[in-house]
Amino acid sequence: MNKEKVCALASEIEQKVIEFRHDFHAHPELSWKEEETSKKIESVLRELGYENIRRGFGGTGSGVTADLTGKEDGPMIALRADIDALPLKEAVDDPWKSTCDGVMHACGHDAHAAILLGVANVLASLKNELPGRVRLIFQPAEESGVRSGAKQLREEGVLDGVDGICGLHVWSTLEAGKVGFRSGAMMASADIWEIEVKGRGGHGSRPHEAIDPTIAAATIITTAQTVVSREIDPLETVVLSVGKVESGSAPNIIPETAYIQGNVRTTNPEIRASMGDRIRRIAEGIASALRCEVKVDFIPVYPVTVNDEAMVNILKGVTGKIMGEEALEELPIVMGSEDFSFYQEEVPGVMFFLGMGDSEKGTEAQHHNPKFRTNDEVLVNGVALLSSFACHFLETFKK
Repeated sequence: MNKEKVCALASEIEQKVIEFRHDFHAHPELSWKEEETSKKIESVLRELGYENIRRGFGGTGSGVTADLTGKEDGPMIALRADIDALPLKEAVDDPWKSTCDGVMHACGHDAHAAILLGVANVLASLKNELPGRVRLIFQPAEESGVRSGAKQLREEGVLDGVDGICGLHVWSTLEAGKVGFRSGAMMASADIWEIEVKGRGGHGSRPHEAIDPTIAAATIITTAQTVVSREIDPLETVVLSVGKVESGSAPNIIPETAYIQGNVRTTNPEIRASMGDRIRRIAEGIASALRCEVKVDFIPVYPVTVNDEAMVNILKGVTGKIMGEEALEELPIVMGSEDFSFYQEEVPGVMFFLGMGDSEKGTEAQHHNPKFRTNDEVLVNGVALLSSFACHFLETFKK
């Protein structure tokens, strides 16, 4: 596919993409509530002539998928954008600021949706040149955690017939004009562990007549850290954090129960699979030693985001042609998580970062920050990159 043609088509649609982004930003919707956003997306895709359009997943009206069939039978590439916002009050006073108090696009998903609509326009113009098929996935609920949108859409068959998948994430901590990539593990898994410790309540002055669950909980908290420091190869990447502790109601009462909730992240799927048993072993051993009962729950949330090497090579080739080799930046592993990983468990995929950080434009604020602001100047690059990636994938793997 001629890169000049793709770039020209992306440039033609640039202002429209920015308008899409501003509209989505002004009207944010939380996970599994993105119905108006989805209706707007569906309307654009119907006007462009996309096929097999479906709106509504997980028993809601949220999320849209649509297909485009090229000039001949061939592979299918899926392109994904997440579309949900966050429960956060915006602190940026742009003309397109959120009109929904306490909800804002603070992670760039408005940009992702707008970029993919731009891609939809470009690929529709190239339909008669495509040696295969394209599926666009406008995914709800990336921020939903346990009720992940990607997991739900995968269960509802959005990967049926798909041979590969690509997605991007605008990235405020990466300089504008850069494309961040990594082969293999790119982002960490994210899982939740919960422990309920049961003892026997009593008066604080007579601890010998009670069984103190708080002491057991505290011992579990400190000992659990030895999983990382003494059981796992120090060359591996693992983070075990405690985020919530509840115990007691007054200073002179030994409570009946204590509750701990934490998070564990790693970039090794095998270690991830072992963490529940490791935490459970420690909790049960300590509880038994301190005469308590314990209940341990390990709740899988997001798998490790693992980029396929062949897909990364396509990305690197496309980026070199579109933006120049100097735009490519190999990144260290990111300990944040992405439910894009659910798709990668089924088909080869690549997630990459589109740098947008620019202190002069005020687009360097961290993601999930009320001062987060998207750099509109990088959107056209996102359109060109995803469009070119789709074309090159189909040409590379055509039957």
